[in-house]
Amino acid sequence: MAIGQVMLTLFAIVVVGYIAGKLGYMGETFDKRLSKVVIDITCPALILSSAMTGELPDRRYILPLLGISVLTYALLTGVALLLPRFLTKKKDDEGVIGFAMMFGNVGFMGYPIVASIFGHEAVFYAAVLNVVNTFTVFTIGTMLVVGKNQSTVEEKEMSRKKMLRKVLYSTPMLSAYLTMLIVALEIKDIPEFISQPLTMIGNITVPAALLIIGSSMSQLPLRALLGNGTIYATTLMRLAILPVGIHYLMTLLGFSSFVVGINTVVIAMPVATYGTILCLRHGKDTTLITEVTFITTLLAMISIPLLVTFLL
Repeated sequence: MAIGQVMLTLFAIVVVGYIAGKLGYMGETFDKRLSKVVIDITCPALILSSAMTGELPDRRYILPLLGISVLTYALLTGVALLLPRFLTKKKDDEGVIGFAMMFGNVGFMGYPIVASIFGHEAVFYAAVLNVVNTFTVFTIGTMLVVGKNQSTVEEKEMSRKKMLRKVLYSTPMLSAYLTMLIVALEIKDIPEFISQPLTMIGNITVPAALLIIGSSMSQLPLRALLGNGTIYATTLMRLAILPVGIHYLMTLLGFSSFVVGINTVVIAMPVATYGTILCLRHGKDTTLITEVTFITTLLAMISIPLLVTFLL
């Protein structure tokens, strides 16, 4: 099955990262530097290049996709803020669990999987959905990871308001704004000397992010990668309950089957690799987020094909 092959390919890169970490080619210091490159350089390039495919999307789908994405992440925000307290007794873990339930691996794994199901042209529509995802990752997602009552070196130097402003004007967000402008104005025929370098740099994002995940896993004891009750409950929400529930809710709200289908596949992704990257960047313990990322990435090879078979 094409979807299964995509999942196996991506998971193989995680395994390479794990081996590289064990052999000393990667490690905490290297991972932090590489994560900064991914967030500030390669991911913005990936977002921009998604709107430079040379194919104009069907304008009928753009606003419905943005609308369904806003509704979806509004619902997921409520889930991320309310549900984690029932899944763990550790207050410090609530934000990470909320992040894990709220954010799937859209930019890194969503694009190739959407393309394998709906065709290459659907990558653009996944990118439209990813605009809202990107906005919430670097605003709500960052706040979930950092925590309400905890502080990092960066937070000691600036108020929460200044931190939010910094996030809103970060390179990933600036690239998301520009991508929305390109879509809205239907700007096409962007010169190749602009689009090709962005595409090549953006293509680094997927393997680099997955290598970081694998390397982070290599720093954990093997027993930690087997998970626990909290991790498996979070995984069940992330891979099954939330995608299925939102699928039927959005169908009841009247969105077209095409729009609902792409949205369902996008939010059924395993936990976003940005969770680990943000933890590294803000000096947070990566153990929990790495464990749940590993488990969801592994089980997604089964859950995504099942969701596609029974829902789409």
